Formats: sequence, structure tokens, C-alpha cells
Amino acid sequence: MEDLIIIGAGPAALTAGIYALRKKLKVLMLAEKPSWQLSSAPTIENYPGFKSVLGAELLKKMQEQIEFYGVNIKNFRVEKIEPKDSGFAVFAGGAEFLARAIIVASGKNPRLLNVPGEKEFIGKGVGYCVTCDGPIFSGKEVAVVGGGNSGLEAAIELQRYTKKVYLLEETDILRGDEVNQDKLKEGGKTEFILRAKIKEIKGEKFVSGIVYNDTKSNVDRELPVSGLFVEIGSIPSSDFIGKLADVNENGEIVVDSKTNETKTPGIFAAGDVTNGIYKQIVIACGDGAKAALSAYYYLSKIR
Repeated sequence: MEDLIIIGAGPAALTAGIYALRKKLKVLMLAEKPSWQLSSAPTIENYPGFKSVLGAELLKKMQEQIEFYGVNIKNFRVEKIEPKDSGFAVFAGGAEFLARAIIVASGKNPRLLNVPGEKEFIGKGVGYCVTCDGPIFSGKEVAVVGGGNSGLEAAIELQRYTKKVYLLEETDILRGDEVNQDKLKEGGKTEFILRAKIKEIKGEKFVSGIVYNDTKSNVDRELPVSGLFVEIGSIPSSDFIGKLADVNENGEIVVDSKTNETKTPGIFAAGDVTNGIYKQIVIACGDGAKAALSAYYYLSKIR
């Protein structure tokens, strides 16, 4: 039996792992894949110690640090958690893993448009990670859906190598920071299309265009593009927690703000999967450290 199982591989999970391993806990980390949120983040300019750093580079540095402590990582998707033998059983990858305490730091998954053509063209022009797939569209025209900071940052990144970027937002205003809006305007490659509701993604073997409804005039329009990046938010990866933790209307795990413990003693949560107000990398790291220390003191009491 492990002392602690950490679910996730993003900044909250990796920081929790570093703190737990330094406390000499026996730790197992379970994550189907590295954090898409951090690996897909463009240039980060608000993380302490770095004037500017790519999300993928920061993730790599965190991974190297935890590997230094000899962490045990298994690339499995967690299916469910159940109480068992004065601890918990975590079911993942067709196997059962036991631990006395758990930290859920599974982050979020990208929110889908759920329109015709989206699933068919994933990896064939439809993407959710500009850093991963953006360079493929060098010299081409692409679209980004989403007027929040993630959409604006994606468009800023795409301006570096695409011919033109269309930024579509369903409401009549852009919600992202003005500094990001200014960068796009200064770049001169982005056209803003407001009140645009995506209806269909078209193509044969690869995306060739999108159809959107101009909700102001209620007219459908077709936009010829080679790629579409969806940046409309994300959904907490909390479906496996069951009744062991309370979740809010957004699917976020409710935690004690002082300890990051859930309603079940021994189960903690950290990062974007929780009901914390601010979704920032530095806050996720702080959450991970807090959860690991809380788990350590919890374990010291039950031993």
C-alpha cells in the first residue's frame, strides 16, 4: 500500500509530488498523459523566477525536478476511487492501487463545441493546443473560437506564422485582457468576428472551412480556413470521485481552503479541478504544496 496516490501530472500534481517525496512518503502518481493545459500554454510572463517561459518548458522543468526524487509514475486513466482497508482503492488501467491518502490534481479537459465535423476532424485541422499544432498551419488562414484570454493568447501565438487569424466570439464583446487585445491589434493579422456561433466544420480529409451563424443578422456564413482551434474553456476532470467529495455546479471539487481536504478525511484536491476562484499556474502549485503538507500531517496522525 502506498502512503499517497496523486492523480494528475500538471503543476498542482507535480508540486504535491515534490513536497510529498521530500517528506519521505511512498508516492505513486497516476496520470493518463501530461498536463495539456500547461503543455499547450503559450509564453508565460507571470510565473515567479521567469521573465518569459513557454508552458511546455516550465512543465519539463517541473517533471525533471520530481524525477530527481525518484517518483513512481504510471500513465493510466483513473476510473474510480473507493474506500478500502483503512484507506482507498484507486482503479486505473485495469489495475487496483491502494493508498492511505489521495490528492486529486487532475486539472481540466478542453470543452468541446459539439458541432458536426468537430470529432471527425480532430487532428485533421481541429485542435485544442496551439503550441502543439499551430506550426502546422504556417502560411495558412486559421480560426480561433473563444474571446477569453485562452482564445486571445492562442491567436497571438498563431500570428507568428499564419497568414491570417479569424477570432470568433459568440457574444458581442471580447472577455480577454485588454493587453492581449492590443497585441492582436498591433499584430495586424487578426480579424475579430463577434456574435458568431459555430454551426459546422467542413472538409474532406482535412478541414477546409467553418460555418457560423451571425446572430445579429441571423445569417449563416461560411469561412474558408485550414484549421480551427477551440478555446472555449474547460471541464474539471472529476467524474471519478463519485460521492467521496462534493462538487459544485461546475463540476469542481469542493475543498477546505485551509487544508485542501475534501469532505472525506484523507482525500485532498488541488489546482484547477477544485472550486478555487483563480485558475493560475502559481496558485495550482501553491494548492499542490498545501495538499501535500496536509496529507503528510493527516498520515502522521493515523499511523
